[in-house]
Amino acid sequence: MSIFETLESEVRSYSRGWPTVFDRAQGSWLYSEDGKPYLDFFAGAGALNYGHNHPVLKKALIDYISRDGVTHSLDMFTVAKRDFLETLNEVILQPRSMEYKVIFPGPGGANAVEAALKLARKVTGKESVINFTNAFHGMTLGALSVTGNSMKRGGAGIPLVHATPMPYDQYFDGAYPDFLYFERLLEDSGSGLNEPAAVIVETVQGEGGINAARLEWLKGLSDLCKRHNILLILDDVQMGCGRTGPFFSFEEAGIEPDMICLSKSIGGYGLPMAITLIRPDLDVWAPGEHNGTFRGISPAFVTAAEALRTYWRDDELEKSTKAKGERIGTVFNEIVEAYPESNLVAKGRGLARGLEFPSGELAGKVCAAAFDRGLLMETSGPDSEVVKLLPALTTTDDEIEKGLGIIKDSVESVLAR
Repeated sequence: MSIFETLESEVRSYSRGWPTVFDRAQGSWLYSEDGKPYLDFFAGAGALNYGHNHPVLKKALIDYISRDGVTHSLDMFTVAKRDFLETLNEVILQPRSMEYKVIFPGPGGANAVEAALKLARKVTGKESVINFTNAFHGMTLGALSVTGNSMKRGGAGIPLVHATPMPYDQYFDGAYPDFLYFERLLEDSGSGLNEPAAVIVETVQGEGGINAARLEWLKGLSDLCKRHNILLILDDVQMGCGRTGPFFSFEEAGIEPDMICLSKSIGGYGLPMAITLIRPDLDVWAPGEHNGTFRGISPAFVTAAEALRTYWRDDELEKSTKAKGERIGTVFNEIVEAYPESNLVAKGRGLARGLEFPSGELAGKVCAAAFDRGLLMETSGPDSEVVKLLPALTTTDDEIEKGLGIIKDSVESVLAR
């Protein structure tokens, strides 16, 4: 591994917790170059909801490349883009009576967020955006300005402006009514709050520590935005594409965001892809006013369309995801009960699950112990105090049980010391 340590920037992170060189991957398994298997409960930070090298998606990709299908296309019309748009409309949007137009902003989640923020300001003529405590929306300057983590914000090197944080759901442990502070500031002409163009929110804060907002809180936020004529941007980059059960993580709240940011698993295969869905009346861009060299990666369109056709024509994956998530939640609650003196907390929704420890040190030790036992998982939260699980939605029941066994052993090995 000397070439990585010699040549690669110190900014690398995941490789520090998993000090091995990976070579192959299939389904929910990664294999190091010496052949050791690792059960993957990380799934590319949520970019691999259908697992590694899914055979159906792989075949579609190989067939497309083999016939010399267009790879790079900017925003030109291609057969692959048409197939994706038609499939998205037929399989996802129309069955949900959702009417949106699609922006292809660039290949990453931050690109989707930047496009939404930029468009919200253009449409409204206002500069300020409301974000939430412990939010994470990306590492580019606009997305970082609406991110809560102080370490990540500190890397910007300049003041991050035009954004105001508000308390996320249960930030005060239910001590105050929802949106008491937020709505008071909006209604008080003496509050000093700049009139916001938009609110940006995650339904489950992944990087923030697997903080799952209550459905009634999300509905209340949507109602507040409508009352005050504020655009609602739903960042579904990590929690969308079925991570919490339904295709969109906000569906069960019954809300209709003005803009939706998708990336990570929208490409299906782990290829770079992002889209921003917007209400048609918000589509006020001039041609080329927002663009990006890699906004038309056709191989990702191919695997994205194939993933939608394979998994989202019925509700089988949604039911399976919820059932597996409930199983993990049950075991996490058992772990919490087994160590009452350790002040553990089980968190999450669907297959986004977390186990909160009193410190980042303890959570890090549990993840390290799991790695030694052949399981990949990461930490999240403001102090890296939450052990975070994002297994592929296609992970089998047996693999879930195997992973949970490793987690129980890892927790015991750390807390019993």
